[in-house]
Amino acid sequence: MSIAAPLTPKQGESERLSTVLTTKRVGLGGAALGLIAWILPLPPVLARSPWPSIALGLLAALAGAFVVLDPKHRRLGGVTIFFGLVAIPLALAMTNQSAANVSQVFTWSAVIASGLTFTTPLLFGALGGVISERSGVVNVGIDGMMLMGCYFSVWGAYATGSWVLGMLIGMLSGGLLALVHAYFSIHLRSNQVVSGMAINFLAYGITGYLLVAQFGNNGTPGTVPTVPNLVLPVIKNTAFFGVAFGRTNVLTWAALLLVPVIWWFLFRTRAGLRLRAVGEHPMAASTVGLRVLATRYAAVTVSGVLAALGGVYLADGFDGSFNFQMTDGRGFIALAAVIFGKWNPVGALGATILFGFSSALAYRMETFSATLGTLFQALPYVLTLIAVAGLIGRSRPPAADGVPYVKE
Repeated sequence: MSIAAPLTPKQGESERLSTVLTTKRVGLGGAALGLIAWILPLPPVLARSPWPSIALGLLAALAGAFVVLDPKHRRLGGVTIFFGLVAIPLALAMTNQSAANVSQVFTWSAVIASGLTFTTPLLFGALGGVISERSGVVNVGIDGMMLMGCYFSVWGAYATGSWVLGMLIGMLSGGLLALVHAYFSIHLRSNQVVSGMAINFLAYGITGYLLVAQFGNNGTPGTVPTVPNLVLPVIKNTAFFGVAFGRTNVLTWAALLLVPVIWWFLFRTRAGLRLRAVGEHPMAASTVGLRVLATRYAAVTVSGVLAALGGVYLADGFDGSFNFQMTDGRGFIALAAVIFGKWNPVGALGATILFGFSSALAYRMETFSATLGTLFQALPYVLTLIAVAGLIGRSRPPAADGVPYVKE
């Protein structure tokens, strides 16, 4: 009778690592199956039977259930189950429609163009939120600053006859409102969430009053200069890329270019390091000679300018008009994207793309039915709640985020 030799520490660690890798592979494989199940009924495959997607979705859900049993991979298992289960009603809905209807809604070049349209204002607001919160100030007033950019860009373009001057006036209005938030949050050390909400209500009141006072009950005129689209001569006439990117608004390209610029500033420059130090440990930063209050004032002001640029795009990037509370809560979604993206510009880009493209699909889903379109329109807000609830990974904000600094 032979007795198995006990495992050495190195063998035990190797076996545990193998188990972890196996569980992770099962989870990732299940998520991949779920995605394939999503793709099958959509162009270019256009499978007309739901059963392949149902089978793959159930397999993905079973894989997720297996992974959930491991405490270290419960989140991956939950995501895998989500991908698998959502694929089933999606397949049933798509296969009940004609192939022509599905192709019309899921024309991917048009979906990309529409998704970028919805993403742009969110991205400007999220980038502003990243800069503000990296300095230690929570900016809940993004929606109000965005709304100020909406109104004053239209008013400025109308008064001066130039969309450039209108854009600059809109940015200035957002920066000035951000200074008010900075004064209450930094100098008076008030509750930053309460101050941000007050800023939002202030913006709603100011823009609503000025809209009626300046333009009357008929609203803004139809002769306001608008921000132009950038026409790319090489690809503008191509079938796919021409529709998706060939005639994209200047501010969309500006928002996308700002992502690597702000990332480089925050993580590759001395000034960015100082900004992050102020948001992590202001007392230590002050001890080594950094100007904590001035840094926070500058960060919040830049945050307001960027949020206002999102408003400029909303109002002056299309038909040059302004409507009361036209931001429609986008500033709050941008704030959720900051948390979703883990206070990183690249992560914020990914989050806003997710929110933006879900909104684009929601509007296109109305081709199938108004009810289905309405349900999909709730998706960005559901994703916002998921992000704020902390269900998308572990998000650690800057240590001093939301904490007023008292200089000793």
